[in-house]
Amino acid sequence: MTVPDQTRPSAAPGSPEAMSLGAHLDELRYRLWLALLGFVAAFFIALAGGKWFARLVFSPYRAALKAAGLEAPLQAIQPAEPFLVYLKASLVLAALLASPWIFYQIWAFIAAGLHSSERRFVRRAAPASAALFAGGVLFFLLGLAPWMFRFLMQFDLGLDYLVYQPSAGRTLDFILVLALVFGLAFQTPLAIVLAERMGLVTVAAMQRSRRYVFLGAFVVGAVATPPDALSQIALALPLYGLYELALLICRLWPARASTAPPSDKNAGPTGAGVDQSA
Repeated sequence: MTVPDQTRPSAAPGSPEAMSLGAHLDELRYRLWLALLGFVAAFFIALAGGKWFARLVFSPYRAALKAAGLEAPLQAIQPAEPFLVYLKASLVLAALLASPWIFYQIWAFIAAGLHSSERRFVRRAAPASAALFAGGVLFFLLGLAPWMFRFLMQFDLGLDYLVYQPSAGRTLDFILVLALVFGLAFQTPLAIVLAERMGLVTVAAMQRSRRYVFLGAFVVGAVATPPDALSQIALALPLYGLYELALLICRLWPARASTAPPSDKNAGPTGAGVDQSA
């Protein structure tokens, strides 16, 4: 089996020629194949740490139990639930280990259709994207999740006929889904800065859209999180904060004016570029 060359044919940097649809599809298949190989390799490594990662994921739940002074052990209500929890934890750990490689392939595919100045931004954005994803996951696991579980447990304590004893599988799904949502939400600054660099949006337009973005953050929070107001608010507020961070970055480091097409110094008043030496 031959490994394809990592140098892919593309248009020359800064050239106006666009890749054909077939070339884009070939590039997409190539990058997906490399991302899959990286994930498979990371999965075999993650199998050794799956149990440790499961304990790490459940640590916010345990911290909330201690803070609330409760004894509510998780249940395994299905025969294969302990093994499925271990397998799912290993898959997620593999995704985290392979995320720098996967994000690099994503950005490399995007860079194939960009100009040279935009490609330089993409090369810097690839490691930043992986760091933001990991930061979003850790922000939820270490910051919000213990507080969220503690609130939910104390809320349930007001119902004397309700026994709080969730299953291990459902609790793991709850934590992992929210961790994934926060990891993806933390990509917001990078996406906005890239759009500003490409000229798709302007700082002035983003400043005028603050109220709509604030409302949209709560809509995204309602759609992407479990159906409770606490999870919605816990995602919506950081999401809007990330929007403001991206806006600040665009104001402090605006897109270079040199990326615009240079004007012809010999152009006449109408900009037709008539040769004056004729």
